[in-house]
Amino acid sequence: MGNRLKVERAIKDLTQAQLADLIGVSRQTINAIEKGKYVPSTVLALKMAKVFGKPVEEFFFLEDEDLD
Repeated sequence: MGNRLKVERAIKDLTQAQLADLIGVSRQTINAIEKGKYVPSTVLALKMAKVFGKPVEEFFFLEDEDLD
């Protein structure tokens, strides 16, 4: 799974720590998600969507290898 989380954070001018505080996780969790090392739960993804005011699909997406 890929993501545009870092781009969306930059657009909203949020640090990893600020986003983490807004959704109730650690900064390390945000870092791991951005690097593709951790796939967020549905609840966590929905919390992010609310912060960014966009549907989840705009910042999380399946990559070709995920479709096999």
